[in-house]
Amino acid sequence: MTQTTAATPPAVSTPPATPRRRPRRRGNAARTYLILMALAVLFVGPFVWLVLAALKTKAEWVTIPAKILPEEPQWGNFTQALTEINFLAYLGNSAFLSFVFATLVTLSSAAVGFGFARLRGRGKRPLFVLVLSTMMLPQILTLIPTYVLFARVGLVNTYWPWVMWGLAASPFLVFLSRQFFAAIPAELEEAAIIDGCGYGRIFVQIFLPLSRPVLLTSFLLSFTWTWGDWIAPALFLDPDHTTLSVAIASFYLDPHGNPDATVQAAAATLYVVPVLVIFLFAQRYFIRGVVSSGLKG
Repeated sequence: MTQTTAATPPAVSTPPATPRRRPRRRGNAARTYLILMALAVLFVGPFVWLVLAALKTKAEWVTIPAKILPEEPQWGNFTQALTEINFLAYLGNSAFLSFVFATLVTLSSAAVGFGFARLRGRGKRPLFVLVLSTMMLPQILTLIPTYVLFARVGLVNTYWPWVMWGLAASPFLVFLSRQFFAAIPAELEEAAIIDGCGYGRIFVQIFLPLSRPVLLTSFLLSFTWTWGDWIAPALFLDPDHTTLSVAIASFYLDPHGNPDATVQAAAATLYVVPVLVIFLFAQRYFIRGVVSSGLKG
């Protein structure tokens, strides 16, 4: 009788233990949130200081060392800011100029960006590089020659300079539009050409409806540029037709002719609020437009 031995099962190799990544990921997330919080405080801090300054008395404003919180909020500073000058009229001037410039420069930049993205021709790439290179030129360098030019044709103390600037497009917005239009599939353009559409109709009826995020981004950027500009309105417009930024900086004076800082802070707070409200309602489209403009080079 032969004795059979039971076969021993093969040894099962256990896989090496994988390192735990959750603590590391949590640590990275915590550092990221701390950095974002620090940046948020850095960006929000000046606005908070502006609001606190608007609620202080004149004595608290000049106190050394400075007091961060006012003892009793001076809400009357906001009333004085609205009544001491024709606040609504200057606000209307700022809104009108910002809206006209933003609308014109958004459409003109989109048209130029469409041409660089979809049209073919010799020298297109060097010309696009030349347009982008103009962003390196500070605007302050061209402001005086521009003033001399507009003064000779009789356009100073009018709003026509902003119309001309809007029709001339913006290099940065041209770049944004070009990047967005370049990412749109070529099949849409080819199908429209087969149907007999010209490039003008393709731009208006196909590309513009698809480019709402980048159009809104361009509009918001150009609107804030004009809304916050002080140099051009101070140089080109008289005191009766100037914008609110110039009025805030120049027209709030105490009986001795010195700037009334607390009332200026209250007016500046009211001046910032419309832009903040617009951005809060449009931030989703703003971020989408900036992200989508970098999809394709």
